[in-house]
Amino acid sequence: MAGPNLEVFKFGMYILFPIGIMYYFGTNLDGKFSVPDFWPKEGQTHKIPYEREEIKKELERLKARNLEVKRAREAEQRR
Repeated sequence: MAGPNLEVFKFGMYILFPIGIMYYFGTNLDGKFSVPDFWPKEGQTHKIPYEREEIKKELERLKARNLEVKRAREAEQRR
């Protein structure tokens, strides 16, 4: 049987090892994992239409785009 010194050493390792790991990996998280300019600027984001005319124009634009994609797909299938 081992003496009390071994038990104290094991207890110290059980306590200090997780604390050491948390200190090593937990410090300076912003510097390690941050990505500069990750979020888009205000001018680069989509503007949601709220007015009735803006909504109609957006729907017409989406319908025209979908129709163009459909025509391109049909032309591709004919080949």
